[in-house]
Amino acid sequence: MASDPFIRPNSSSSPFILVGVPSLESFPTCLGILFCSGYIISLVGNGVVLLVIGMDNSLRDPMHYFLGMLAVIDVVMVTSIVPKMLSVFWLNSAEIGYTACFVQMFLVHSTTSEESGVLLAMAVDRYFAICHPLRYQAILNCQTVAEIGLAIVVRALLFMVPLTGMVANLPYCHSRVVPHSYCEHMAVAKLACADHRPCSLYSVTGSSLIVGMDMAFIAVSYGMILKTVLRKKPRWKAFSTCGCHSCVMLLYYIPGIVSIYAQQFNSSVPMHAQVLLADLYLILPTMLNPIVYSMKTKQIRRAALKMLFSRKVHT
Repeated sequence: MASDPFIRPNSSSSPFILVGVPSLESFPTCLGILFCSGYIISLVGNGVVLLVIGMDNSLRDPMHYFLGMLAVIDVVMVTSIVPKMLSVFWLNSAEIGYTACFVQMFLVHSTTSEESGVLLAMAVDRYFAICHPLRYQAILNCQTVAEIGLAIVVRALLFMVPLTGMVANLPYCHSRVVPHSYCEHMAVAKLACADHRPCSLYSVTGSSLIVGMDMAFIAVSYGMILKTVLRKKPRWKAFSTCGCHSCVMLLYYIPGIVSIYAQQFNSSVPMHAQVLLADLYLILPTMLNPIVYSMKTKQIRRAALKMLFSRKVHT
């Protein structure tokens, strides 16, 4: 009897097999075009933000540093998953090496934690800028911004290093077919021929604490901002800005939360819907962040136009 090529022995040299999007394997071209377009938009948008902030010396406020951090995180996040996804969809190259799988897992989930931390930092930055403008420069100086950035990275490491180690140390002695388009930690852990519940409990508890605390502080910050700006004019501009920011945050947090809890509690959500949610919550915000947070910022918009038109004049 011929052996199943998807059944691999338990060896660190044996690769995993990425399915892509379960139940939608017959649409690789359409899925590839969808995710490739999102990837290009994300790279271009975040690349422009980084270029403008790097070249314009006037963009050195704490908010601009946070926008730069967000752009770097977004680029790392989408680059860690989309190129491999495209190779699965377009080149039928579904294998991913054992070590590469866990490196991808670490990058994906650590950047999601870092992105949440930067969104919180940006909300706090706006709170001090609007509600305490006279103390803004004293509170959020360069040292404080650097410490916040370091704290965001350390928190992600403290969460993801143990989780990645727990999943990597599980024995994989049966199928290595990951029903996902990247090495999502729960999808991989469920393939183990040992109890994966400690990993699941750690993941859900850690994710819930990070997301819950960040969302609570973000909500408080924006609530205080709205309370302050409602006493001033123009009110519509404040509502518009806060509304846009809130929509992008909801697009980031809600699909991620649904994806985590759906996999943990074996919900009735179809597998392809869970995978698409997990993919979109990583890719869609990285496309929108440069527009909502950066290009709607007057200084960055002016700097981008200045750089574009000055280059045209010189050429």
